Amino acid sequence: MIYNGIDFDTYLKSYPNEDGYFGKYGGMYVDDRLKKAMNEITQAYFTICKSRKFIDELRRIRKEFQGRPTPISHLERLSNSLGNVQLYVKREDLNHTGAHKLNHCMGEALLAKYMGKKKLIAETGAGQHGVAIATAAAYFGLECDVYMGSVDIKKQAPNVARMKILGANVVEVTHGLATLKEAVDAAFEAYAKDYENSIYCIGSVVGPHPFPMMVRDFQSVVGIEAREQFMEMTGELPDAVVACVGGGSNSAGFFSGFLNYPVDIYGIEPLGKGTKLGDHAASLQYGTEGVMHGFNSIMLKDENGDPAPVYSVASGLDYPSSGPEHAFLSELGRVKYDVIGDDDAIDAFFTLSRLEGIIPAIESSHAVAYGIKLAKEMGKGSVLINLSGRGDKDMDYIIEKYGIR
Repeated sequence: MIYNGIDFDTYLKSYPNEDGYFGKYGGMYVDDRLKKAMNEITQAYFTICKSRKFIDELRRIRKEFQGRPTPISHLERLSNSLGNVQLYVKREDLNHTGAHKLNHCMGEALLAKYMGKKKLIAETGAGQHGVAIATAAAYFGLECDVYMGSVDIKKQAPNVARMKILGANVVEVTHGLATLKEAVDAAFEAYAKDYENSIYCIGSVVGPHPFPMMVRDFQSVVGIEAREQFMEMTGELPDAVVACVGGGSNSAGFFSGFLNYPVDIYGIEPLGKGTKLGDHAASLQYGTEGVMHGFNSIMLKDENGDPAPVYSVASGLDYPSSGPEHAFLSELGRVKYDVIGDDDAIDAFFTLSRLEGIIPAIESSHAVAYGIKLAKEMGKGSVLINLSGRGDKDMDYIIEKYGIR
């Protein structure tokens, strides 16, 4: 499939290039110390990712520990309430620890063991990445430090408790807005001081090369499974696929299974409370090109050109940039990026819970809300939504802020 001059038959092997660029986005914007560490990770990954022993071990872990493949569920009652379009969800909420994050965390931890590292360092927003990396550390017998903003610690108390039970050291970050961006800053700083003994397990398709590529590769299992399962269930491809986008790990992996097929692809960013800067985290919609956290992409900036304050009801989406591959796919037009605000996401949260018995993460609720919107517009066909995580972590926050509807 050729799209805007890009051959998607070979896309995953061609992008990023050897310097870590998707077009003009990506790269490795770090100091010499971290550049040495990133090059070490790159070389180790390219060695191990083709190793039969590594591949076999990862497959065994996915099957016996994670519970993969996760299923696809037909949302029959929700579909019938909307009309003729049939909605389906890929159930990453049923992956061990309750979200897609473990897909790349187990891969990164296995790589760390191969490299002889003793500690995993990570950041987290909604806590799902933190829980996943704490789980991986416990599985492989590694130390684990998880950096988390104080605002998110209060919103995601259940996941904070889970990380501690799993043996992780949760480091509270109090500076700035004390959310995901500040947690990434703190984790990078800690890693720079101890990169010889540790590995920074970035929680999304962001950061310096090789992480946008490596996380996408580990998450591609979601898209591969989803395409094959949908074909088996229905005998055809979905007309459209939808996933939420913050940094963009769940969507990058999910989309990779459909890029070379005649399927409409939608990435949904958080509009939050509105279009005013500081009220949302929709970087691809309202941002401009810029460098942060070691990579070039599209980011939201303040009047000084620094990363702007961002907001979303979903802690896992409040990041002022997006993965460089998402910026590239948006520029190409292969993926359409749109927005969903807080209110619609919360409505979708309760709708899916009441009609289908599935309580979604607030992050995933953005994709569900857009799937509902799309179904109303399409009139016929099918939509496959990536349900990237379950909503257990959000229960206390939802009840406190919105009550039981």
